[in-house]
Amino acid sequence: MAIIKKETNGVVYHASEAFAAAGGVVHGFASRLGGVSTGDFAQLNLGIKRDDSRENVRENYARFCAAIGADRDSLVMTHQVHSDDVRTASRADVLADLLDPIPYETDGLVTDQPGLCLVIYYADCIPVLLYDPVKKAIGAVHSGWRGTAMGIVPKAIEKMTALYGTDPADLLAAIGPGIGPCCFETHDDVPRAMAARWGHAAEPFCVPNGKGKFHVDLKGLIRWEMAGAGVVPDHIETLDLCTGCHPELYWSHRKLGDRRGNHGAMIQLL
Repeated sequence: MAIIKKETNGVVYHASEAFAAAGGVVHGFASRLGGVSTGDFAQLNLGIKRDDSRENVRENYARFCAAIGADRDSLVMTHQVHSDDVRTASRADVLADLLDPIPYETDGLVTDQPGLCLVIYYADCIPVLLYDPVKKAIGAVHSGWRGTAMGIVPKAIEKMTALYGTDPADLLAAIGPGIGPCCFETHDDVPRAMAARWGHAAEPFCVPNGKGKFHVDLKGLIRWEMAGAGVVPDHIETLDLCTGCHPELYWSHRKLGDRRGNHGAMIQLL
């Protein structure tokens, strides 16, 4: 099983073969292709706080939701602040208008309510989707380096276990597009943050470049974190595409700064 590239009506995205084989959910990791935005935001900008026209953003949501089969009127969205907070999503979190201000801050969502579509955003940080096909529960997590250092993905798994009775061994996980170690070169603050939580175990994922900096493998760290939380390694799919290396598919915050769009990842229980 793998995360594969798909295209529906011009909208290009990636999806988990394991999720599809298990059934019971729709989901997808957006690329920048298939929307109507222009200029710095071309094409499929899903960022509700970008300086893009509201009409374009609405149409982009309509196109992406239609492509993956999600309900545009049942989105639960995130105001991400690089925290380790994971919110239990409910119908009350669905905004009257998808461009309304989000009244809470969180970097992760979980639910067992059919019909709710969880939404997270990325433009280098790592999007992670979780699916428990046994207990019928889902999660969506935005894991940048700060969230990874705080263990936000294991905390989402712990929350699914506490709330829904999820056995981590039953979980299916998909790690989507994000910056790779090839482009994520950092000072020692990132390795120190990883070591503060994980000790020497984080060292293989934070490799010195011989010039006083480090190449950090966030996807590898997240995969290792999940395995430590009890997820079967063969149940973890990883898309190796680096957002920094593929401007034809993705915006990269590290390469472009704030003059860019945002991608979205969505998952919805049927």
